[in-house]
Amino acid sequence: MSKSISLTPSLTCTHLRFLPFQTFSSTTSFPPPQFPRMAAESSSSSSPSAASAIDFLSLCHRLKTTKREGWVRRQVENPESISDHMYRMGLMALISADIPEINRDKCIKMAIVHDIAEAIVGDITPDDGIPKHEKNRREREALEHMCKLLGGGQRAKEIADLWMEYEENSTPEAKIVKDFDKVEMILQALEYEKDQGKDLEEFFQSTAGKFQTELGKSWASEIASRRK
Repeated sequence: MSKSISLTPSLTCTHLRFLPFQTFSSTTSFPPPQFPRMAAESSSSSSPSAASAIDFLSLCHRLKTTKREGWVRRQVENPESISDHMYRMGLMALISADIPEINRDKCIKMAIVHDIAEAIVGDITPDDGIPKHEKNRREREALEHMCKLLGGGQRAKEIADLWMEYEENSTPEAKIVKDFDKVEMILQALEYEKDQGKDLEEFFQSTAGKFQTELGKSWASEIASRRK
């Protein structure tokens, strides 16, 4: 199972504790993460202090070193990291065609923060048997901690808002980035199949019929055609 990652003392002044499972209904709504009131210069400034920025970035280093669990479980050699996955999603948003009423810059930002909480909780997959509401709770708690580490303020709020928007699938940008998440996964699966002779059909099956946008459907269809 994927394990929660504990923070070193140099990166935090508090320790994260994951609470016992709680019961939620499928319609339970979650409030946005709450951030502490920082010193006046932090809460009013759009930029974090140098110390807060480096602390935050040092924690995000874990995204570069934590491998995507789905590939690890399938014994893929040298599997991609979480940040590898998010980076190519960012490129997808960057090169995608302009679509009316879609903020492409927002899509790029959302792509590079959508899995950011995994720097702390790790890559939790369906194979772990953790209920969706519990996964969401752990990631929200991790995100809140990371935003506090960043010093609160406008940049932290922007990250939290983008993450929440993606989680709730509440905007056209979120729907496109959700599709990029699946497209990137099946493209990576195709590459592992070709490079390592793996049969990763389950990853294609898990995304079949779940694309929400015409762009996502088009790119997924192109990938599927290259498997034949």
